[in-house]
Amino acid sequence: MESTFEADLWNQFGASVEMLENAISICPDEFWNTEERFWYSAFHCIFFLDYYLSSQPKDFVPPIPFDFSEFEDRMPERVYTKTEILAYLSHCKQKSHDLFQDMNPEKLQNRWINESGSMNYSIFEILIYNLRHVQHHAAQLNLLLRQNTNDAPEWVFRVGEK
Repeated sequence: MESTFEADLWNQFGASVEMLENAISICPDEFWNTEERFWYSAFHCIFFLDYYLSSQPKDFVPPIPFDFSEFEDRMPERVYTKTEILAYLSHCKQKSHDLFQDMNPEKLQNRWINESGSMNYSIFEILIYNLRHVQHHAAQLNLLLRQNTNDAPEWVFRVGEK
């Protein structure tokens, strides 16, 4: 990270990922696979977090045991466990940390273009888009937890702060 701008962006991006992690971590086992499909919302969010963090979207491959179900408009073949989902999120946390560690103003201007060309963003914009997507689902999961378990994690102000 070269400047305060990149550091500030990382503080907020990382905080949204930590909020997602906190929601997943406190989800009771008995609520993981109910009709609200908490597990699926978590998986969907992490799958796209991973995809949008890929500098070359055409080369994106999710780690095993995950597949391309999110691109194919179908449910995964099975319910992923909390352990699997948290491991996938850990993979994404490392990927995002590495991306931000190597960030500079020039790299933020590079293009992120999906295979169909329907998404054509600067790296800066896809990071903001990704942050919004993660925060949307973190809030959704927090709402589900609050409504169904009367518990939800606290707000994360910056990455690493509780």
